[in-house]
Amino acid sequence: QVQLVESGGGLVQPGGSLRLSCAAPEMYFTFATMGWYRQAPGKQRQWVASITRAGTPDYTDSVKGRFSISRDNAKNIMYLQMNSLKPEDTAVYFCNRMPNGDWGQGTQVTVST
Repeated sequence: QVQLVESGGGLVQPGGSLRLSCAAPEMYFTFATMGWYRQAPGKQRQWVASITRAGTPDYTDSVKGRFSISRDNAKNIMYLQMNSLKPEDTAVYFCNRMPNGDWGQGTQVTVST
């Protein structure tokens, strides 16, 4: 089973920032577009952002201008810089290759006063 490890979540006030990290197997970084996803309580998991191996990013409309995705192919790590966080960003955040493989445990992000 492929192991994906997400980290960097936490509790932050509205308007704050967090940086999430995703450690993935080398084979994912060798071949794959990588993505971030999130799942809020009672909702389906949704795509948030993705980045090709060459570094071309894409974002869902609700995070454009606030989130920034990046990857370090040498270290097999992907990042999600989240700024100007809103309560509606509260969710468990996951990373995965595209198309999706096995899921990791995710990291909880809570935006609240």
